[in-house]
Amino acid sequence: MKRTINNLAVFTEGSPEKKPIVFVHGFPYDHTMWNFQIEALKNDYYCITYDIRGLGESYVGDGQFTMEAYVQDLFSIVKELNLDKSVLCGLSMGGYISFRAAEIDQSKFSGFIFMDTKPGADDNTAKLKRAAAINQINTEGLIPFTDAFVKNTFADISLNEKKELVEDTLKKSYKHNPVGVKGALIAMLSRTDTTNFLQKIKLPSLLICGSFDTLTPPTLMREIAGKIPGSEFAIVPRAGHMSPLENPDNVNDLVKGFLERRIAGK
Repeated sequence: MKRTINNLAVFTEGSPEKKPIVFVHGFPYDHTMWNFQIEALKNDYYCITYDIRGLGESYVGDGQFTMEAYVQDLFSIVKELNLDKSVLCGLSMGGYISFRAAEIDQSKFSGFIFMDTKPGADDNTAKLKRAAAINQINTEGLIPFTDAFVKNTFADISLNEKKELVEDTLKKSYKHNPVGVKGALIAMLSRTDTTNFLQKIKLPSLLICGSFDTLTPPTLMREIAGKIPGSEFAIVPRAGHMSPLENPDNVNDLVKGFLERRIAGK
């Protein structure tokens, strides 16, 4: 079911009577990157996905977005849908949003799943890369930037063996409004560092990382997991930064196991 909340395109699957899970997508993708997970979980959980402001079917406006605005968008969905103690699952940029949401008010949730992401803010090198990306979109258009960026998020094994999946993902990303994509780059550049908050997370947490992820590699994510009390960490084989797309069966098994062990009844 599709609805609009705070100018955001929000999609729900499953029964509202069941445990809610909110999925927050990465950059530069949309809610459909979670399709494999929704299909696997919708019979047992209330699954909520949405297009982050500026991307997919959500409002673009002037593209002047901040990470704080993204987080408030998330809370507006939680409030409007009256979600009680939902599980929050975010990948990459969605993880940035999730870390900050946890820092603001983790009492709204019952657990966290952080996929291929990190709590740290952009350092100077990363900020310059974001600036260069915005300039590339301005001078060359969206497609050259998207083509290089998206392919870099997939493992070489996926680029070679799952060409149809990669091509489909690229086509969806080509359709974004360039203003919204640049706004997302600004938002990521503007985010605060939530690393010091990790030790204060009191809820069950699962961290998942593709074995071939070069953007947030397993060594980094294992270190992050070590800072969250009682967290679980898992490496997804044959996957890069887009593990839920590249190896959905493995990711689905990890998520289901975590939910049954750590979240059921909470």
